[in-house]
Amino acid sequence: MGFGDLKSPAGLQVLNDYLADRSYIEGFVPSQADVAVFEAIACPPPADLFHALRWYNHIKSYEKEKASLPGVKKALGKYGPADVEDTTGSGAADSKDDDDIDLFGSDDEEESEEAKRLREERLAQYESKKAKKPALVAKSSILLDVKPWDDETDMGKLEECVRSIQADGLVWGSSKLVPVGYGIKKLQIQCVVEDDKVGTDLLEERITAFEDYVQSMDVAAFNKI
Repeated sequence: MGFGDLKSPAGLQVLNDYLADRSYIEGFVPSQADVAVFEAIACPPPADLFHALRWYNHIKSYEKEKASLPGVKKALGKYGPADVEDTTGSGAADSKDDDDIDLFGSDDEEESEEAKRLREERLAQYESKKAKKPALVAKSSILLDVKPWDDETDMGKLEECVRSIQADGLVWGSSKLVPVGYGIKKLQIQCVVEDDKVGTDLLEERITAFEDYVQSMDVAAFNKI
């Protein structure tokens, strides 16, 4: 694994490609993995590497809080894409097992009863294995900006209201208060949703229903996982 030299254009290109379908280096919320990679970069990535630049600016906003982010920081080489495809894992073993199964049996007209029994047994095992493979679930990582009415709004209560929203396929993540001017702060909160179950329209409807605290809600970032 590894990105290479993150102070070089080649290393930044690898990082950009890696973040094309990810919000963070590991998992669904900012962690020490992001801190380790962020600290290895000398300056913001160029504008044409927009996935890396988006990630860089987002992690930079946690600069004062990075020590409190979850996880344990590992060596830089422990993060990033694998240089060589893993052919020793369960996926390769499953493929090998599948290849060993003779789905059509022998062409010998006088197939023995034992060979027939073995073939049917392997067919049953193959069908069972296919049935047990889990379906992929499409998910997205969403960063929301929730704005209060004024500087007198109880932001602790506002966040409590937002996190009280529960739905199948919705998981709340980290949050922080971001100044917007005139003493007013907005709540910036992360969540992960299953695309088939939770959309931004539902989130906006449920969040703005707390009209005593919430003026509006905007989507600050939306990334497929």
